[in-house]
Amino acid sequence: MHVICDGRGRSLATRITAGQASDTRQLLGLLDQVAVHGPDGGRPRKRPLSLTADKAYSSKANRAGLRARKVKAVIRSDQKPTG
Repeated sequence: MHVICDGRGRSLATRITAGQASDTRQLLGLLDQVAVHGPDGGRPRKRPLSLTADKAYSSKANRAGLRARKVKAVIRSDQKPTG
């Protein structure tokens, strides 16, 4: 099970995959499922301001996808920073 939660631990999007499915390949599709409706209705917010994840999500593709979506990434990783 792959879940994106808000800062209070409330689920924003969930995806269930086979046990051998890679975590890193689920992030961007799961992120695209996020839609947060405001109290006044209107268009839902589709992009979080930031994302915190563990090193399973630290691939170059994920980091590039987050940059393209203008999402600040805080990913614990043992990789050297790039750029």
